[in-house]
Amino acid sequence: MSALRRLSRAEIRVAVVDSVVLALGCMLTYWLTASVQPHVHTESRASALIGALWAVISTIFVCRDSYQQSVAAAMSRMSATLASFALCLIYLIFLPFHTWALALLIGLSALAVILIGRPGDALTAAVTTAVVMVAAELSPHHAWQEPILRLIDTLIGVAIGVAASWIGLRVIRPRIRPRQAGSSP
Repeated sequence: MSALRRLSRAEIRVAVVDSVVLALGCMLTYWLTASVQPHVHTESRASALIGALWAVISTIFVCRDSYQQSVAAAMSRMSATLASFALCLIYLIFLPFHTWALALLIGLSALAVILIGRPGDALTAAVTTAVVMVAAELSPHHAWQEPILRLIDTLIGVAIGVAASWIGLRVIRPRIRPRQAGSSP
């Protein structure tokens, strides 16, 4: 039960600010990918919503306790996405979605990042591949475009996540000062 300690007011303020920054970053990410991107590229509504969800997940993934951790998470997210992108694009240019291909590409994407020396990115690459392949099943006529679209979604989410982290950690947090003892609330 030691993990359930009482938080100070300053810790609560920081937690609230961090949560608001994350929420606003996710809102911006969703809006860009669900509202703006479909006007740039015509895709099915289902594919656009999967893309928006995927971008929001990328934003959440990179928002961390320090800017350095956020940048490291962004690098991790991008390396996993690039491995998945390459494998799925090559496959989907020639063949349609199939359940066996989903399983095969998940395994290959995990193996690929392990072999390039990033074993910590294996699960993220596998999840990315699953998302790309299911999106390809939802939009079978242009399935080969799904890896490209999900790469763009990831880039948007990662960029906004890193920017939100920077704003929260470097701009907003320094302005939150603990109140002096005896000062009015």
